[in-house]
Amino acid sequence: MASDPRKLPQVLYIAESDESRSLVRRLLASDFVVLEAANPLDGLELAEETHPSLVLLDTNISKITSSETATRLNKMLSGVPIVVISGDTSEGTRSRALAAGAVGFIPKPIDEDFELLVNEYLHGRVDKLENAEEYLREYQLELAEKVEDQTRQLSTTIERNKYLLQQNQRMLSMLERRHMLLQTAARVGQMVTSFLDLDELLRHTVNIICSEFNFYYSGIFLVSADREWAVLRAGYALAGRKMLDAGYKLHIDEKSMIGRSILTQQAQITLDVAGEESRFKNPYLPNTRSEMALPLLVDTGSVGAVTVQSNELNAFSEEDITSLQAMADQIAIAIKNAKLMKDLEQANSELLRTKTYEAIATATGEAIHWVGNKAAPIPGSVRRVREDLQYLLALVAALKESELENASLQAAVQTVREEAHAAGLDLNETLAEMSAMKPNRLQALVSVESLIEDLDIAENSAKVILDIKEGLIGPARQRHDAPVSLSEMISNTVENMGLPDGVVSLEWAEGMPQAFVDARQVEQVFNNLIKNAWEAMDHAGVADPHIYVQGRRDGDSVLISVRDNGPGIPPEIQEKIWVSFFTTKGGKGGTGLGLSAVMQIVNQHGGRIWLESEIGKGATFFVRLPAEKQR
Repeated sequence: MASDPRKLPQVLYIAESDESRSLVRRLLASDFVVLEAANPLDGLELAEETHPSLVLLDTNISKITSSETATRLNKMLSGVPIVVISGDTSEGTRSRALAAGAVGFIPKPIDEDFELLVNEYLHGRVDKLENAEEYLREYQLELAEKVEDQTRQLSTTIERNKYLLQQNQRMLSMLERRHMLLQTAARVGQMVTSFLDLDELLRHTVNIICSEFNFYYSGIFLVSADREWAVLRAGYALAGRKMLDAGYKLHIDEKSMIGRSILTQQAQITLDVAGEESRFKNPYLPNTRSEMALPLLVDTGSVGAVTVQSNELNAFSEEDITSLQAMADQIAIAIKNAKLMKDLEQANSELLRTKTYEAIATATGEAIHWVGNKAAPIPGSVRRVREDLQYLLALVAALKESELENASLQAAVQTVREEAHAAGLDLNETLAEMSAMKPNRLQALVSVESLIEDLDIAENSAKVILDIKEGLIGPARQRHDAPVSLSEMISNTVENMGLPDGVVSLEWAEGMPQAFVDARQVEQVFNNLIKNAWEAMDHAGVADPHIYVQGRRDGDSVLISVRDNGPGIPPEIQEKIWVSFFTTKGGKGGTGLGLSAVMQIVNQHGGRIWLESEIGKGATFFVRLPAEKQR
């Protein structure tokens, strides 16, 4: 009759080898409940849960040694015998196992006496250890070496954290510089809306570049009519005026950075002009040490170049090119528009000239407003991060060397103090300030969560600015045209918008065909139109707002109209509403990309969108889209 498993003693065997566990299981299965663990960590956890009658421990394990495992098991399972199984039969192996707390040692290979030995150890057999104190000292030394190794790993981690802190500080410096570059680009963009005269525009541009960045010199060259010369049209300060009076110009060739930037249509940087033999030596600017030349690109050609010069070595980085080139592109657009303005004036086409300028001014002004709003949180976040870092550095510097056992930790703390002092930070004053604070205030100041949150704010603000590009080009991507029921699509769109019941009326003509369009993009069209209509009425305080959506066949197309009973759209802005960044919502969340994206989507589908509106009689948007072709 088989033994009752509930009455059998439990034996836990910890071994990484599948073959070893299988052999032990087969030899002991008739008289014991055999528990198995494939690694020491799982074995410790299983031992704590089951509290076995005896533990068999293989020496061929990783992560932690069998001696350490035996020591932990002894502490965890008081009175439970631990037997070490090993293929290493040297006296030192057996002695170290017994010194670590094992009651016995079974050599490999396991033979027919294995079950008998297990029973003996289970019932009280304890192997004797000669020279126990000697082996115990050896084991203690082994543990001490491991602790020292872990301490070295901790020191390495501290050094790594110090490196990460330095990287974060560099990132903060980069964010500050990027923010300054964005501000300057925005100011240059504002000038586009302020100056109609080309010479006035160029003169103010070089002045603001130098004042914002504290550069030694800035100048703007334009390409001559024969494209042989780069002619200086604006220069900063006295040196700039002298060169303008002298009719300063450069051949468009490889002998100057201005010439190369125009020819290659790429930015040129010289971080040390003394080592640049091919650079043109300008006698009007003897103190120049670093220079950057940025091409003014319009469409596929260069209309000129901007030179930015510093009296310091290594004043520019490759990262500066991206931001400053964006500014140069704005200048190029401004130059092109200014020239176009002049041509329009000469052609006496006042109406066309006015509309073109208003469109440019509106788009640029709204773009600046957008970038300014999204960049606004960055300085505050950077300032708070800088303050938080100073408080944390003060805490680190307050550590006493006597409290740190490791010399590397002591050196790291000393380095923090020295570098903080070199950076002009008075950590003692900061620490005194912190000591006078109330506990809850102090905890708030040294909050890592707050530090990470401010970094996230700065990162997200920068990301939003970059994402504006996606708002402009997104509608053009990955179209998948297919037959779409506009009546079903618009009905679902209205239902998902969460507008009050009864606000939107839907009317579909009998026999209205399906449209052949990209469903995702066209859904965005009607979502924007209905949302804009509702917001216009809500903003105007219409007492009984209503939106009427109708659809019908229109030849080979489907015609959808979206009409509201709001205040209507003034005639003077009906052309502007399609321009990117133009918005009538002010600071209430409008980006000015909605109707611009709507028109882009409709046009790309080969359709047409237009507006009919009168003041006081609401507004109606008509959308004509291609219908599904009948076979």
